[in-house]
Amino acid sequence: MTDQRDDVEIEESDRLIASDKVEGTAVYNQEGDKLGHIHNFLVDKVSGQVEYAVLQFGGLFGLGADYYPLPWQSLTYDTEQGGYIVDLDKETLEAAPRYAEEEPRFDRAYGEQIYRAYGMTYPGI
Repeated sequence: MTDQRDDVEIEESDRLIASDKVEGTAVYNQEGDKLGHIHNFLVDKVSGQVEYAVLQFGGLFGLGADYYPLPWQSLTYDTEQGGYIVDLDKETLEAAPRYAEEEPRFDRAYGEQIYRAYGMTYPGI
């Protein structure tokens, strides 16, 4: 006898969520203003840890949007809003490292720049 759950794709549990459910999730500031949504996230190949969530901000229907790598630790999931909360305002975000089309090289220098923009210390992974 087979378990009915064998046929169901598990996308979420109490503490885990599938990547395709994270992509597109709204991001809000502390005041509840929607800043954008998670475009994708970057995972360290060796440790398996998520290092950055890339926030898509601005533009219309994805055209003219900019992409802002945020340190993953800067995000907190809020179940009531159904999105991530980040402690920054639009002005700070607009001054932070970003790219439009071509993804930058995510090396140590760029990582330090990203973390510094959000008042955090680069872990040097």
